[in-house]
Amino acid sequence: MSYEENCPFCNLTKDHNQKIIVENKTCYFLQHDKQQDVLEGSGVIVPKVHRTTTFDLTKEEWMDTYELLHQAKDYLEQSYSPDGYTLGWNVGEASNQSILHSHFHVIPRYNDEPLAGKGLRHWLKKPENKRVKKEE
Repeated sequence: MSYEENCPFCNLTKDHNQKIIVENKTCYFLQHDKQQDVLEGSGVIVPKVHRTTTFDLTKEEWMDTYELLHQAKDYLEQSYSPDGYTLGWNVGEASNQSILHSHFHVIPRYNDEPLAGKGLRHWLKKPENKRVKKEE
């Protein structure tokens, strides 16, 4: 079983602000108390075994992530009544993966939030994000 000593997702009990909401055989859906002020209801689905990126997940972990996503949605619908969701994985430094343990963001969205209608691509498709082509 793969485990990293300094990984917050491999050491869930070391952070009392991190709560397991639901779990299945290979994955957890977690919420962190300190993330709830701005991203109300947000959480992450993480494999129980340390996997650095999404591309390292096993087929079983993919299927269990799918199952847990639907369980998380049911929980969030009952607890928070969101108007939509932003879902996503960051993979690698260029994508801002700050914790090197695969984690799938599940972010409830609300019509009355200031950035309602702005999803993942909103920030990435801005002209200032265009790559400068290097001359050969």
